Amino acid sequence: MRRSLRSLPVLAVPLVAALMMVLTAPAPATADRVVVGGHPARTVEAPWTAAVASRALFGGKRSGQFCGAAVVSPTTVLTAAHCLSRAVLGMDWRQVRDLRVIIGRNDLRKSDGMEYPLVRVWVNPAYEADNRAGDIAVLTLGVTVPAAYTVPMAAGRGDPAYRPGVRAAVYGWGDTGGGGEYASTLHAATVRVLADTVCRTAYPGNAEGDYQPRSMVCAGLPDGGRDACQGDSGGPLVAQGRLVGLVSWGSGCGVAGRPGVYTRISAVAGLVAAHG
Repeated sequence: MRRSLRSLPVLAVPLVAALMMVLTAPAPATADRVVVGGHPARTVEAPWTAAVASRALFGGKRSGQFCGAAVVSPTTVLTAAHCLSRAVLGMDWRQVRDLRVIIGRNDLRKSDGMEYPLVRVWVNPAYEADNRAGDIAVLTLGVTVPAAYTVPMAAGRGDPAYRPGVRAAVYGWGDTGGGGEYASTLHAATVRVLADTVCRTAYPGNAEGDYQPRSMVCAGLPDGGRDACQGDSGGPLVAQGRLVGLVSWGSGCGVAGRPGVYTRISAVAGLVAAHG
């Protein structure tokens, strides 16, 4: 996906955590993207924005954060399947003993907010790294969080929040410039939901990616400049007060003609209900 967990290639790959559009040929992206062209945000304004972390694998400087996530119920958190892949973690996710979800921590260098252990992890077995379809994982918390920390999911494909041109915001702690400058504090960028025809033109199934409208949605600006990036993978795309997507992949960060691609929440709602 475009934004990958670590510092994978640039976007035609998933964008992993918040650590992580036409110039020449942009390198494929990974799961790490950060918010490019954005502005500082606060978790109090978007309390459902969470970080997926492991200090054992990624160190303690930024609380071990490697991906983003969205809290959709008092015990259910969503992130990207590619965030928990061997390519990102270097091992099977079941071997990561300190996997945590951090909620309410604006500055990853600090210790406020809460760190929640997981009692269950479900990674979509149908996720295909080659075409990036089905990029969803469901994390179940061992402790209930207040309902105020959750964001409702888009009701369905016909939800007006998916209309082309609707303003949306993407949140994360990823790369803020596309050059490896990862943010310690939460950032957000305002983008627009784009028509499937625009997304399909950008990613027609060539080396830069294959946009599949049934399971994906894309967002950005015509001239680029605002986007998720490395380290933002799994983070939320919110429009009209509802979660419409999770940062998944793209080509480059904020490049004109190469919008960010997100897992379409309406396409995976049934999986969330079954495994949340």
